[in-house]
Amino acid sequence: MNLFGETENWVFKLNPILIKYHDRKHPLAYQNLYQLLIMVILSAQDSDANINTLSPSLFLRYPSLQSLQETKPIELYPFIINVKYFENKANWIIEIARRLKNDINIPLNIKDLTVLKGIGRKSAHVILREFNKPAQGIITDLHVLRVAPRIGIVLSTKDALKAEKQLMQLFPQTIWGNVGMAISFLGREICRPKPNCHNCPINSSCMYFINNNLH
Repeated sequence: MNLFGETENWVFKLNPILIKYHDRKHPLAYQNLYQLLIMVILSAQDSDANINTLSPSLFLRYPSLQSLQETKPIELYPFIINVKYFENKANWIIEIARRLKNDINIPLNIKDLTVLKGIGRKSAHVILREFNKPAQGIITDLHVLRVAPRIGIVLSTKDALKAEKQLMQLFPQTIWGNVGMAISFLGREICRPKPNCHNCPINSSCMYFINNNLH
């Protein structure tokens, strides 16, 4: 049963965006697992575009976890000073480097990733998806929190975990790795705060589009 009391095949209804975004790489311009780990930490409450701009110089100076082990957080400041909450993030990055010691020790499972400072469920899901690991949940970022209720898939909430649990109950685990990112890409490109509904590939299934008589 969906939120409106009728049985709905949301997998079928979202199929256009599942196909459209299936092989789309995450917008963070990483080159390896180490870079993605650092970039997802830096991107929290900041923009991917900002992190993409500053990361080359950061990684040129610090190309691996090993290179960060003897670094003090303050030494990272010049590279990330334009990132929101850069002081906290510098502390988390150095703590992770000292904990893991080597890039090969970066975990690829939800339990061990979320133990690391600065890595929440959303960031962990992104890492697992990008490295083709079995999904252990659904990416639920700010775009998903805006778009999924608008479509009518979940109840409106600011609680990412609550929304993720609703999504996990609705979709089969076989597509968990793709459905959250597909909704996120839709939110980035079309279903913006001011949505471009007439160019949306799933507008015929969207409650916002239907209820606002946008046909």
